[in-house]
This record gives sequence, C-alpha cells and structure tokens, in this order.
Amino acid sequence: MKIGIIGAGNIGSALALHFRELQHTVLIANSRGPETLSLVAGATGATPVDILEVARRVDLLIIAIPMKSVPSLPKDLLADLPSSSPIIDTGNYYPLRDGVIPEIKAGMVESEWTSRVLGRPVIKVFNNIIADSLRRKGLPEGSKSRIALPVSGDDERSKQIVMTLVDEMGFDAVDAGPLSGSWRYQPGTPAYCPDPTIQQLPVLLQRAKRDKAAANRDQAAKIMARLRPDFPPQELVRVARLSAGLDILNPRSWIAALRFGFAALRAA
Repeated sequence: MKIGIIGAGNIGSALALHFRELQHTVLIANSRGPETLSLVAGATGATPVDILEVARRVDLLIIAIPMKSVPSLPKDLLADLPSSSPIIDTGNYYPLRDGVIPEIKAGMVESEWTSRVLGRPVIKVFNNIIADSLRRKGLPEGSKSRIALPVSGDDERSKQIVMTLVDEMGFDAVDAGPLSGSWRYQPGTPAYCPDPTIQQLPVLLQRAKRDKAAANRDQAAKIMARLRPDFPPQELVRVARLSAGLDILNPRSWIAALRFGFAALRAA
C-alpha cells in the first residue's frame, strides 16, 4: 500500500518503521515541513513530504498528532484522498496538553470529534499502546503473549483493512465495535496501555467506566508530567497492568509501581 502519516512523533515514527518493514510505501509529514524530518526518514525509511502531499491518492492515511492540532490541518488536506481510503485516528485527549475542547468535555467521544472536524469517517486504533511496545513487541500469530489492540469504526470495509494491517504488524486485532464505543480504551480506562492479550482485552473493555475515565486520565497526566523523560517505558506498562487488575501476583509489577510513585514524588 501507499500510506500517508501525519505526525512524526513517537507513535507516527513507530508506525512508519513497521510499515516500511512490511514493504509499504510510506509518506510522512508534519506541520514544520519535510526539511525537519531527515532524522525520522533515516530511522524509518519513510519519505518526508509537504503536509499538502501526504494524503494525495494514498491507500491509507494516519493522523498521529495531538488533538489540539487537528483543527489546524489544511482545509483541503483530504481533497485528493480517495473515498475508499481508510483514515486512522491514533489521538488521545489530554486537557493538560490540548486545552479544553468543549464538545469532548460535554461528552462527545474523542474520535467522533476528530471525524467531525475532518469531515470523514475514521478508524480508532494505536491510541492505547505506548510507542515502545508498538515498536518492539509485535509477535507472530498464535504467540502466547501477543498484544491485542482494539479497533473501532463505523465503516466495516475500512475496519477490516486496518485489522488485517494490525495483524501483519504482529498484534491481535480485536473488533471493538462502532466508533461511539472507542471511549472504552481512551485514557483513564483499564484497557489504556497495559499490553493485554486477546483473552484479557475484552474483559478490560467491558470494565471501563465512562463516568470515572476523565478523572483517572487527568490524575495520571499530572503524575506523568512530573516524571523524568528517561523513566523506563516498560515500567509504565507494568504500572498500567497492575492498575487494570492484571499481574497482581507479579512482584515486578509492584516494584514498578513503587518506582513510579517515588519518581513522581521526587519530581513534585
């Protein structure tokens, strides 16, 4: 496929590397111009392009930018994107970073808001896995500890294309229903970033409580803002698993939680 990626941060770069390893053609763009993407291009094999070029006649488009930046995308960005090409939204809403988005604060599901801003249907995936796990933890089909990723969307054809791609990347794709249900793996829910297996993920999705998710998200964001940038990413996964009720008997998870707590206190 020919794949366009908007956003060259951790998730966008990890996806670009995966897709190039799968022999897809990858275009990548950001708001600052292709001349700022030489390091990303060298590390991933993606081709830097102007943002007005990244969606032109591609087979798949990925939006991997902070939600606050979605309304700033060029108005004619999707003019030459075929109607049959799925759009993936990897975004998460963090008011601490994105400011207040009134519609989401009032209850609109994050990716439904993104879809409304873009004026096109989107598929929600890759938002509930950290970049380190996305980059390094793909496994062959049937592997015992293979990570499962939820995929939500209202266009069944687009969803199936994306689920097939997820599987090729080394993850189990789980159909999480329509886009309106993607709140079940937004920040503040049990399914957010614990690297669950295909047996564990459906249980975590069902345990999500929408009335508690925003408070959980905001509290976690405040703690994360205090951590040093070099805090080990897989320690964060262990903390997320413990918070989700997984690995309760695993001493490494409790040790990770203690390190996480001490690191946050030292940075306060």
